[in-house]
Amino acid sequence: MTDKPISDLRRRMLEDMAVRRLGEKTQHDYIKHVQTFTRFLGRSPDTATAEDLRRFQIQELEHGSQAPKMNTQVSALRFFFGKTLGRLDLAHQLSRVDYQRKLPRVLQEVTQLLEAAPGPGLKYKAALSIAYGAGLRGGEVVMLRVSDIDSKRMLIRVEQGKGGKDRLGILSPQLLTVLRAWWVQCRSRGWLFPGQDPLLPMTVRQLNRACHQAAEAAGLGTWISPRTLRHARRSRSWRSHDWSSVLTRQ
Repeated sequence: MTDKPISDLRRRMLEDMAVRRLGEKTQHDYIKHVQTFTRFLGRSPDTATAEDLRRFQIQELEHGSQAPKMNTQVSALRFFFGKTLGRLDLAHQLSRVDYQRKLPRVLQEVTQLLEAAPGPGLKYKAALSIAYGAGLRGGEVVMLRVSDIDSKRMLIRVEQGKGGKDRLGILSPQLLTVLRAWWVQCRSRGWLFPGQDPLLPMTVRQLNRACHQAAEAAGLGTWISPRTLRHARRSRSWRSHDWSSVLTRQ
C-alpha cells in the first residue's frame, strides 16, 4: 500500500475501523493482512476479483499458514471488502478454515494458588480471585474502581474492556465476601486495587508478578498467569464443581 490510491483506501479503512471501535491490535492486524493481500495481488486491492481471493487463500495454504492466521485474514479482508469498499459479493467469497480447537490448559490447584498469593493483606488474593471468580482479564481487573462493584444487583461493571466495550460481569456471593474483606483493609475510595501510588491503579505487570510468585510458592508451573485463572473459570469441566471454598477461605 504505497501509491496514492492505496493510501486513500488505508485511510478509509482506518476510519471505518475507528467508527466501529475496533481495538488497536485488531486494527493493526487487519491493516497488515490487507497489505499482505496487496503484495500478493501486485496492484490496488480495490481491483481484486473473486478469483484473486481464491488464489490468495490457496497460496496461503500452500505456504503453510495455520488455520487461525488464515481465519484472521478472512476477517480482515471481509471487513475491507464488505465495509470499506461495499463489495459484499467479494466478502462472501472468502472461506473460513475449520480446525480442531484445543481447550485451554486449565489450572487444577486454584485453592493453593490463591492461598499462596503474596501479602501482607488480601490485595493480591482479592485481585486473583476476581480474575478467577468473574472471568476478568488482567487489564480489566486492575482498572476496576470500588464503585464498579454493585453488591445490590450482584454485578461487576467493566469499562473499556476488550475492544473498548463496556460489559457486566457476575459477582458471586463468595467473591463479594473476599472483596469486602479486602476493602476493610484498604478503605479505598477510588481504585479497587491501588498501586504504590494510591492515585494510580495497580499495573498488569504487578498482577502478573504476584500470580507468578503465588504459583512458585504453591509449587505450581511457571505457565500460570491471570489469564490461566480466567480460562479455568470458563472451562466447562470446572463449572460442574462447587468452588465456593476456593474464594471464601481467608
